[in-house]
Amino acid sequence: MRTACVGSEHLLPPMRANANQASHTAMEMSKAAGTRLLRHGAVAALLLVLLILVGGEAAHPRRKGVTSKYRRSHEASEDMPLDADVFAVPPGRNAPQQVHITLGDQTGTAMTVSWVTVDAEGSSTVLYGRSIDTLDLAADGVATRYTYYNYTSGFIHHCTLTGLDHATKYYYSVGVGHGDDGDTDTDTDTDTSAARTFWFTTPPKPSPDVALRLGLIGDLGQTPDSNRTLAHYEAHAGDAVLFVGDLSYADKHPLHDNNRWDTWGRFAERSAAYQPWIWTTGNHEIDYAPELGETTPFKPFAHRYPTPYLAAGSSEPYWYSVKLGPAHIIVLSSYSAFGKYTPQYKWLDKELKRVDRRVTPWLFVSTHVPWYNSNNFHYMEGEPMRVQFEKMVVDARVDAVFAGHVHAYERTHRYSNVAYNVTDGRCTPVADRRAPVYVVVGDGGNVEGLADELTWPQPAYSAFREYSYGHAVLDIKNRTHAYYAWYRNHDGNKVTADSTWFTNRYHMPNHDDSVYSSSNIAYA
Repeated sequence: MRTACVGSEHLLPPMRANANQASHTAMEMSKAAGTRLLRHGAVAALLLVLLILVGGEAAHPRRKGVTSKYRRSHEASEDMPLDADVFAVPPGRNAPQQVHITLGDQTGTAMTVSWVTVDAEGSSTVLYGRSIDTLDLAADGVATRYTYYNYTSGFIHHCTLTGLDHATKYYYSVGVGHGDDGDTDTDTDTDTSAARTFWFTTPPKPSPDVALRLGLIGDLGQTPDSNRTLAHYEAHAGDAVLFVGDLSYADKHPLHDNNRWDTWGRFAERSAAYQPWIWTTGNHEIDYAPELGETTPFKPFAHRYPTPYLAAGSSEPYWYSVKLGPAHIIVLSSYSAFGKYTPQYKWLDKELKRVDRRVTPWLFVSTHVPWYNSNNFHYMEGEPMRVQFEKMVVDARVDAVFAGHVHAYERTHRYSNVAYNVTDGRCTPVADRRAPVYVVVGDGGNVEGLADELTWPQPAYSAFREYSYGHAVLDIKNRTHAYYAWYRNHDGNKVTADSTWFTNRYHMPNHDDSVYSSSNIAYA
């Protein structure tokens, strides 16, 4: 494992340094061989060719992709039973449940707290402060409900806390009483004894050299494997989770059983109540079921999981951006219109131009359907969006694009396919240091199981791939370097199966960071 290079991009890792030295040596030898060519004729000519070939290969070592040979034992992938302890309803009459937070503005000086009460609406007020003993601030929220076929939700509360300081720990309490009108009717209000207290730390102020740790989770669901993934992430939790879509998989149950949205909310609370989760919508959030009379896309998701889209200048909650410390994160919607004249396309075009890499040097994109994927499941399904957006992303020097959808893991080299047009016939992705790394983390553990059919041969753009459950973490160290690792759920244990360093495309645009890859190939 190499330590972080915190200095100049001119500091090369040993592999690159040795390659350059080998190239220089080969060139010197080729010059000498050229002099002898006049004396020794054809034999010397052959030696010269061989030396040049060897030198070129040493200068540009081939970094072939790795297909892991680790094979997870196949087992039934079923949702945990409704009486599983991770779905337990908190004690107390009408106690708040399914508590989660997300950013209430672009940078984290506001935080939106959401929760559900089942028996009665109760209070939508949140008490908060910097000490658990002194919750001296209060904010009032709103409550809403929705129906979906034969299901009626509980009271879904959303309350935004504003005026927060960056990088500061706050405690907050939900279910705090009967409101200001003095009404103590227990049929309509929350039992104060059921109030629940949590805490969070606001993100650091947008700044180029502050550290930030992002969890990367996708396609989670609510199976035993989902539980392992979340437990492994909690063991070294980050500052926030970038969730790349497909939350509850309620639509896999008869009649899109929305009770499974409730169980998922209680399951995820143990993390989502303590740090902001940044939501990306997937196909399992659409919940479009005209056969049930349900024709409003994203209906359950939109009622339950707010996003700060208005603060980002977006017209819809499914595409937006946030700025956390050194990172500017753009969330896109794979299942909303993205053609050239659509609101999402126009918003992205403007958003990329608004990014200030001097303040937030790291630029990431999250979407659900991957643009590069070498698994037969959903193979090339992301082509329409890639064709629309890839050139914009490459021109903007985006550092990485994170996606899910494919129930496996994959990381690419920096490749692009922006050279293609209908007349030149060049339609194969090529190495491109301007391009982002593409990461697929659709391996959270959902009820549909693993995507275990890979394409062969492994494409040149694919750096590492494996069909196992797990999650990833991105540790941004400073403006130039970020450490990335993917953790496999290995027989119940967390194993670092793939890791590398990302170098920043704004400050180090020509640096080849693929030499840093140190995938654990004990199973490869």
